[in-house]
Amino acid sequence: MSTDTAPAWSFRHHWMAQAATHAMMRPDKPALRYLGATRTWAELSRRSLRLAAALADRGVQAGDRVAMLTLNHPWFVESVFAANSLGAMAVPLSFRLAPPEVGYILADCTPSAVVVDAQLLPLLQAVPAAASIATVIVIGESDAAEGYTGYESFLAAHEPMELPDISEESTALIMYTSGTTGRPKGVMLSHRNMQVQAITCIRAMEMFDDSDVGFLTAPFFHIAGLGSIVANFLVGGTVVIHPLGAFDPQAVLDAYEREGATIVFNVPQQWDLICAQPGIDQRDLKLRVISWGAAPASDATLRAMAEKFPDALNVAVFGQTETSPITCVLRGEDSLRKLGSVGRPIPTVQYRIVDASMNDVAVGEIGEIVYRGPTVTQGYWNKPQETADAFHGGWFHSGDLVRQDEEGFIWVADRKKDMIISGGENIYCAELENVIAEHPSVLEVAVIGRSDERWGQVPVAFVAVAPETDLSLRRLTAFLDGKLASFKMPKALVVVPRLPRNAGGKVVKSMLRAQDAHGHLARTESH
Repeated sequence: MSTDTAPAWSFRHHWMAQAATHAMMRPDKPALRYLGATRTWAELSRRSLRLAAALADRGVQAGDRVAMLTLNHPWFVESVFAANSLGAMAVPLSFRLAPPEVGYILADCTPSAVVVDAQLLPLLQAVPAAASIATVIVIGESDAAEGYTGYESFLAAHEPMELPDISEESTALIMYTSGTTGRPKGVMLSHRNMQVQAITCIRAMEMFDDSDVGFLTAPFFHIAGLGSIVANFLVGGTVVIHPLGAFDPQAVLDAYEREGATIVFNVPQQWDLICAQPGIDQRDLKLRVISWGAAPASDATLRAMAEKFPDALNVAVFGQTETSPITCVLRGEDSLRKLGSVGRPIPTVQYRIVDASMNDVAVGEIGEIVYRGPTVTQGYWNKPQETADAFHGGWFHSGDLVRQDEEGFIWVADRKKDMIISGGENIYCAELENVIAEHPSVLEVAVIGRSDERWGQVPVAFVAVAPETDLSLRRLTAFLDGKLASFKMPKALVVVPRLPRNAGGKVVKSMLRAQDAHGHLARTESH
């Protein structure tokens, strides 16, 4: 075919063009699997372009936003592809948010349309800002709900549109951060961002053809959702979407076995539960890559993973929403000898470790890691000042305080905003939290800084303890003796039933600081 007659999209490098290519070259190959049902690549491409045509008929156009308030399933992927096929931006919303939180995001991004699961429709209806959205498309048994448009009938009424020429530089996603330190910010990620993320995964997971079966448990409203399966979109592999809910290790192993999963990702706590399941050695598992991240893995966890899955490639990943998300990778051969490291930076990103004046720090010294490269965000939606602050000096400021060893491995000390300065000494909350978490009575811990007339700030530890156990500041200090310098020791202990977390599962330290400041504490001991 000559270049003057080839469709413009065939020269593009984004997931809509990839879906169209796979629909042509491998139409009957499964693209998505969900609850035993299959969407082939031909079906996924055709249905996405039907939905795109339907949205265009309702006036959605390039530059608009289309929000998705759904669980994990193939309709979400279709909706993202459809919005992007019009040059519109997909905005995944967390169904774990409260109505005012959803309302803030809708008011910030002003979507032209919302795709919502029937069971989540009450959440949307509780948001006043939703009343002004022109098009609400409902997935599920409430398709015929009065005043709303049913998803399947919406598709059936339209023929697939021809995929237009959409630039890789256009914004594909607005992913709202979890807002642990304030209002959520909409991180704008381009098609190019996500394609280089796909290349990162292909390199890290050694995905050399379309034979792999990816297995998704992360929610789509989190960047780990789409970010972990973009490589499958690129190479034409299959993705199994596991229903969201409480993590059931036996059900997950059953699904691994039934679906022939080859690449899987879990947080370390989930790997602990999986590895502890009886009879795992007798299962017919085809796991080729076992991946983890989001939290440090202990020596015991890594050894259990190696024992239960000796032939699998062990890969740890590290990053953040603003970097699409992976910036560092730690492979299995280094995981034990570099226990606690997040690995080496990926080759497609430029990075520096700098002090407050943007001077490079020496090897082994702590500084902020800053990035440039094709996976770094375009900026924050509707927030020019926050964007300018994040890119001060021409580099994206991650907020992660790290050190790098002589072999190039990165070790995270803390988040910049969590650092405590006590008597002129820097205290890194993450360091304290990791050591305190080793106490057998501690289920979870968070450390904050409290104002102090003498020292400026002192560390305060909030802990939830195991049932039928007790913990005092004296016993905790005795446990930490020899593990921490004296100036790092927590000067107060607050025992709480549980730590406050946001919809993304992150501890909301602003709530702890507010409780500490106003004395709304469960049980406190201080030196």
